[in-house]
Amino acid sequence: MDVEGGGAAARRKGGWWWWREEAVLAYQSLGVVYGEVAAAPLYVYRSAFAGGDIEHSAGNEEIYGALSLVFWTLTLVPLAKYVLLVLRADDAGEGGTFALYSLICRRVRAGLLPPCAAAAAGEELDAAGAAAAPVSAVRAALERHRVLRRLLLLLALLGTCMVIGDGVLTPAVSVFSAVSGLELSMDKDQHKYILLPITCVILVCLFALQHYGTHRVGFLFAPIVCLWLLCISIIGVYNIIHWNPHVYQALSPYYMYKFLRKTQTGGWMSLGGILLCVTGSEAMYADLGHFTQNSIKMAFTLLVYPALVLAYMGQAAYISRHHNFEDGSHIGFYVSVPEKIRWPVLGIAILASVVGSQAIITGTFSIIKQCSSLNCFPRVKIVHTSSTVHGQIYIPEINWILMMLCLSVTIGFRDTKHLTNAQGLAVITVMLVTTCLMSLVILLCWNKSIVYALSFLLFFGAIEVIYFAASLVKFHEGAWVPVTLSFIFMMVMCVWHYGTKKKYEFDVQNKVSISWLLNIGPSLGIVRVRGIGLIHTELMSGIPAIFSHFVTNLPAFHQVLVFLCIKSVSVPHVQPEERFLVGRIGPKKYRIYRVIVRYGYRDVQKDDVEFEKDLVSSIAEFIRCADSNQNGFMDGASHSCEGLSFISKGLPLEEEEGEFDGSDSTGSSAHKEINPNTMAPKPKRVRFALPKDTKIDREVRDELQELMEAREAGMSFITGRSHMKAKSGSGLIKQIVINFGYEFLRRNSRGPAFAVNLPHVSTVEVGMICLV
Repeated sequence: MDVEGGGAAARRKGGWWWWREEAVLAYQSLGVVYGEVAAAPLYVYRSAFAGGDIEHSAGNEEIYGALSLVFWTLTLVPLAKYVLLVLRADDAGEGGTFALYSLICRRVRAGLLPPCAAAAAGEELDAAGAAAAPVSAVRAALERHRVLRRLLLLLALLGTCMVIGDGVLTPAVSVFSAVSGLELSMDKDQHKYILLPITCVILVCLFALQHYGTHRVGFLFAPIVCLWLLCISIIGVYNIIHWNPHVYQALSPYYMYKFLRKTQTGGWMSLGGILLCVTGSEAMYADLGHFTQNSIKMAFTLLVYPALVLAYMGQAAYISRHHNFEDGSHIGFYVSVPEKIRWPVLGIAILASVVGSQAIITGTFSIIKQCSSLNCFPRVKIVHTSSTVHGQIYIPEINWILMMLCLSVTIGFRDTKHLTNAQGLAVITVMLVTTCLMSLVILLCWNKSIVYALSFLLFFGAIEVIYFAASLVKFHEGAWVPVTLSFIFMMVMCVWHYGTKKKYEFDVQNKVSISWLLNIGPSLGIVRVRGIGLIHTELMSGIPAIFSHFVTNLPAFHQVLVFLCIKSVSVPHVQPEERFLVGRIGPKKYRIYRVIVRYGYRDVQKDDVEFEKDLVSSIAEFIRCADSNQNGFMDGASHSCEGLSFISKGLPLEEEEGEFDGSDSTGSSAHKEINPNTMAPKPKRVRFALPKDTKIDREVRDELQELMEAREAGMSFITGRSHMKAKSGSGLIKQIVINFGYEFLRRNSRGPAFAVNLPHVSTVEVGMICLV
């Protein structure tokens, strides 16, 4: 949300400042959002005619019909569906498949993503909206039947898997189509020796440069796409004027009817190639979090849409006056480019294809991060390549997997015909999933009538089902690739989610009661050593089984214990003042605390140093204020929630040069400061800075001092390394999933995100066998 001020007022009033800001965002969105759809003219007509389903005849019914289909598909899907409707369904400013799923789950209590995520997030239903919303039959059915909720989750995961499949296919299609312009200047026998190696080299370079981050070359993206759009627009206008000024008549829907009547089955099968004109449309919604609705709409309606229409009209105008092509595969973009400028256009096209590929690769990284945050994908290493833009990330494992898959399909197919067949099925499946979820959002979240929701579903669903059927028919001609990839990724996601859920249920069933802890006593029956012990757990209540396992087998524990629960929740962002929930376990003298840290699925988790400071400061603030107000905190800084308290701002730490003198620095200072160490001098002192005139009793002062002493002594991270096994007597499928599938993924996935950067000497793993 924008901070209130002059700029915000101008934006509300639609003043010049608002237009200036939106125009800048619209320009920046060209390089991030529209690279893929802008590169589509390179291969749409080529794909439609290359399969041999239709031929270019002297009557021009085929090319006019193809142009009419392209125009109306562009108008109805990206413009009418996404720009006018889908972009409005944002989840706190975020878009994509998970945004729609998150909206539905929070309104209907239909979520199956991570266990107790709703409780952890404090993301109760929108009370006002839920109360006002009519209890429809659809809502009641989703809340009552678990099978429907599972189907809803599978639908969201299907869309996610197809996006990943698109991340494999789009770079191959875009780069190969751009490089294919070289075939016009060489012999046919040389094509296979030149085009494929150049394509593979460009793809390898593209993926190899990912670790530098989008932000390092991002300033080039928007100018390249803008230049490319202007280039194809000018070429389109030239071809229209020079070759066929009357080509605009083909925009009439009548030519679609003539096309299908003449070509019949062949024309219907060619729809798989025509479909590619809207590839990349989903990016308008998926990348909503980086820009605003108005900027994305402005860029598409004022520049992208007109440029694409002119480009397709220009190609059709040229083709309508040339009938001497050797075969349909030569009906491509480059034949319509004047020969004098063909080489510069080829260079711009290759750059534009790289930009479009970069966008889908980055989008794949983002959606895998969301899945991993919501326990639907094994944990992977996530590198944030920009300190200012949270969405710019790099995932090494996924990057190299995508590169190998992309090179495999490129080398395996060696032409754009099979690649575009595969890409078309992936694109239309994602759109169908969005249409289904969007109809539920209209009904359940917008509280519109079922007639409105059904109208949206039937109108856009009918268009997309036709294209889906045309793409599915070419299953054996390349369309099997996204299906296979999606099936593999879906199995990985389902196995990981199922295993994680069973692990959580085991933890809940085997957690230790507070009474057990009280019976042991303040010393926990062992020696308390200096330092802070962070015990990672997925539980938000009770004591995890790994703690009792540790206490039973080892003779020492830290003087301060913190049961740390890090939750990723199904909302895009958690506000900093609502991130930490702190509570106490047992009496004060035990020095045991519970801390729940919550992140949204698009939040960036801080590194270990910053996180440690925030964690200790939040506990210190809880200690300082807990006794001042038993029901909450003073001055409205925090509030109580189910035995835990939100810490809006931790007690600050101060580092000063000098030595400790064993006394408090009070008097004229603006803060009271607690000296944590009076034992020995140190070159630098670290103290909690208390607000001026704060009165605290000695017991609280001692607890704060002990916390600081423990921090100075060091912090250890204790986590459970659970080995999952299915109980004897379990079904064969469950045994395979748990004993082999989940265990394989667990052994080859990353540990908790917080522990990634911790020194190995500070990490202790407690092994347990979990029978589920």
